[in-house]
Amino acid sequence: MKRNQLRLYLVTDRALAGGRDIEDIVRESVEGGATMVQLREKDIDTRDFIELALRLKKVLAPYGVPLIINDRVDVALASDADGVHIGQSDMPYAMARRILGPDKIIGLSVENFAQIEEANSLDVDYIGVSPVFATPTKTDTAAPFGLEGLRRAVEMSVHPTVAIGGMNASTAADVISTGTDGIAVVSAIVCAASPRKASEELLEIISKASS
Repeated sequence: MKRNQLRLYLVTDRALAGGRDIEDIVRESVEGGATMVQLREKDIDTRDFIELALRLKKVLAPYGVPLIINDRVDVALASDADGVHIGQSDMPYAMARRILGPDKIIGLSVENFAQIEEANSLDVDYIGVSPVFATPTKTDTAAPFGLEGLRRAVEMSVHPTVAIGGMNASTAADVISTGTDGIAVVSAIVCAASPRKASEELLEIISKASS
């Protein structure tokens, strides 16, 4: 995995899609510049999850954008996705790596500085610093890092970092200025009338803030 693949990291959310197909939202977003896609599904049968992952792989293949599966190592394995993103209460990293092998991307969410130090001893591909700001799309999170906390997290981490929680056009520039490699976006793209335009605008903000 390359650090720049974290620049604009789309995380899907069917509940926010307004009845639109996830495949269409993802396609528009990558056309607008999204650099990585995480398929997050909490209320779906395993078979349907795998089939959706396979469809998204076909959507993403022409763009060379990696597909990451949220939480479900079994779905990532079955669909031959590019990797998995796990949280602190999910399958332990060492076990996920053993199952998926050395070539798959594994991202790990961290919710405090102690977890960042622990992650430094692991060969994860990136960490998701979560949450930077409070967000309605994820309510079971720890206290927000804030911008200064994110800056410290970036300095502490030996791994690439992606900022999670409250990422949108209003916060992106300040977040990128902390030195993080990218932002993980949910509602700012999924809820947008034009996911393509929303992605283009976010990528422009990111590019200016990181130059």
